[in-house]
Amino acid sequence: MGRITETVKVLLIANILFFLGSQFLGDFAIKTLALWFPENENFGIWQVVTHMFMHGSVSHIFFNMFALYMFGSVLEQSIGQQRFLFLYFSSGLAAAGLQILFTYLEFNPAYEACINAGVDPNTIFQSLERAVQTNRYPAIPGVSQETVMQLTNAFITPMVGASGAIFGVLAAFAVIYPNLPLYIMFIPIPIKAKYLIGGYFLINVYSAVTGTTLLGPSNTAYWAHIGGAVIGFITMYYWKKNQFNRWN
Repeated sequence: MGRITETVKVLLIANILFFLGSQFLGDFAIKTLALWFPENENFGIWQVVTHMFMHGSVSHIFFNMFALYMFGSVLEQSIGQQRFLFLYFSSGLAAAGLQILFTYLEFNPAYEACINAGVDPNTIFQSLERAVQTNRYPAIPGVSQETVMQLTNAFITPMVGASGAIFGVLAAFAVIYPNLPLYIMFIPIPIKAKYLIGGYFLINVYSAVTGTTLLGPSNTAYWAHIGGAVIGFITMYYWKKNQFNRWN
């Protein structure tokens, strides 16, 4: 895809260093730098940025960095360093915001069910804090196991990865080069960027809405992917329409 740009190179190096560092620091890195649910005591406002440089596995960071390498440099060469950085980080922040919003939409009904069952709020949060320490679902008297699982999963699951920012890059790429033919593994025919990236986006929408995983691990933050892609698309569409009309 051409020469790697300096900004993309720095982002690649930063992500790799964070990943290697997290392997040495272990739970401390996750507790400090991953993005936790705001009701969790581990939450820190800086995590809305630092979580973008954290990854849960080798495959997780590999696919994110491969996408950044393949599409990021072309995008940066097209729109410039400052716009690229704005798009990258705004997409990542939007991803975090949307994921937190839908986590609240999962957490709040379960929390209200516990309150309606007569459980004291302090008891609820003490049970959840124990779940953080033991990584096991707590037993809350008078509350169904399904509700406890819904409440606990929202509370104890941290968000890591650059996927939201990467989805912003992919969406922006599809706006600039909608008809560029792309190839994917095991499919010997080219697919236009707008169809390949658009189809991948729709798969994530389906998974987010239905809870059914079609691609990737079951704990994927699909709403984060959607948030990043939407901001990337809107930002790039606005720039293209108002400042870059020379693009087709």
